[in-house]
Amino acid sequence: MRTAELLVAWLLVAVVSSVPECVSAGAVKIHKTETTRKTEQPRAAVDLAGKPADPLSDPGKLTVLIFLSIECPIANRYAPAIQRLAEQFVPSGVRFWLIYPDADNSPEAIEKHTKEYRYTLRTLRDPQHVLVRRARVSVTPEAAVFSAKGRLLYHGRIDDRFVDFGKERVAPTQHDLREALEAALANKPIANEATRAVGCYISQ
Repeated sequence: MRTAELLVAWLLVAVVSSVPECVSAGAVKIHKTETTRKTEQPRAAVDLAGKPADPLSDPGKLTVLIFLSIECPIANRYAPAIQRLAEQFVPSGVRFWLIYPDADNSPEAIEKHTKEYRYTLRTLRDPQHVLVRRARVSVTPEAAVFSAKGRLLYHGRIDDRFVDFGKERVAPTQHDLREALEAALANKPIANEATRAVGCYISQ
């Protein structure tokens, strides 16, 4: 009987002595979580130097985001058309940005890509897909037009040159992005505010 009483007493002491350690461990864990939340970086697009940037924050008539990928052959085929559109509309106050949403595309690779395809437009990386969600795009190449107040006016294909994968017209019959910009600049309704783009899917 004496042995049983000693055993029970020993167990009670062991349990009581372990409680402060559990509480302490829990407090440390909570502290680390709070510290992590405080130091977590804001989600944003970044320039090639790694600095956060918001292409929709500056005042302007219209802002066009063109989503590209280094490895997408369809996107690469559109390089001359994108440059022509920029040359046509930039004088009217429209701002063009190239957006690279693939996190695997390094700044060095993007810079090489823009030089290879003779792009002269401002360029951002969107590895956290902040702009992808705001623009409601899903493939490259795909375009989005925003008003001066940041309202999404159009998103979708640049034109209908590519009907589907492996199906390409000799020349486009509809110039959706150009028509959307012309309508927006004239303060007219955009006929098709969203169109289906054909290209390479943006990985989530």
